[in-house]
Amino acid sequence: MVDSINIKRVGIRDYLSIDLEVWMNGPDDMDFRPRAHIRGNKFSISSIASGKEMASIELDDEQMEAAERERQVELRVKFGVHGMHGRLVHIHPIIADGKAKKLANANWKTVQPIQFN
Repeated sequence: MVDSINIKRVGIRDYLSIDLEVWMNGPDDMDFRPRAHIRGNKFSISSIASGKEMASIELDDEQMEAAERERQVELRVKFGVHGMHGRLVHIHPIIADGKAKKLANANWKTVQPIQFN
């Protein structure tokens, strides 16, 4: 299950493009099914499973125009797991190459339809 979603950046490419940072509760959690909504100038991401709004941001006129024109959004998601990702406090070098390693973050990119309310 998703613990939290943070909207990091909003831009325009082929579609309205939104960078998300999604934190999961555990490494076996795989239930991330986003739904994109626009109500007025407010863009929000909610969970299909619970229907709960997880994150929202106000869009400017240019971003609203791109969203209304394409009616789709490109979500660029960076996943993290609490307790596994984040800032390294203790460096544990790998003896073979002498460098500290951090767990890789999973990235995901998708185009989702936008529901206008």
